[in-house]
Amino acid sequence: MIRVIGLWLMMALPVAASECRPEMVDLRGPWGQAHFSVEVADSADERAKGLMFRESLPGSAGMVFIYPAPQRAQFWMKNTLIPLDLIFADRTGKVVRVHSQARPQDLSTIDGGENVLLVLEINGGLAKRLGITEGSDLRHPALDPAVASWPC
Repeated sequence: MIRVIGLWLMMALPVAASECRPEMVDLRGPWGQAHFSVEVADSADERAKGLMFRESLPGSAGMVFIYPAPQRAQFWMKNTLIPLDLIFADRTGKVVRVHSQARPQDLSTIDGGENVLLVLEINGGLAKRLGITEGSDLRHPALDPAVASWPC
């Protein structure tokens, strides 16, 4: 229980612009703000491996998949052992889709749609608990500040 309370307190704190770093992803919306420590998957090999074979993921952690250009983003859960939420964002950082509770080992395609530049994977069910929905803003240095809805 203490671990969950600590996560919620951390999520409730405002995030300063100076904290915008590649290993961090911030989200905001009418629901508030969330801050995640992330591993970066920005090569084809890293994106292909993702969070496969992991038995757990800390509550305030995740993985951000960064594509070289906006594209159709599709995932599956082969060899993924934990349920995940997938948060798809366009080149402005606007969340365009949230797929909740992707099932471990499922081979079904999870389609984030066209024009996706970033995908954030976090623990399954966390997006719903925090209130993260389509239209939320995602902040990361991979987004061009000239077009970002929430620039670094």
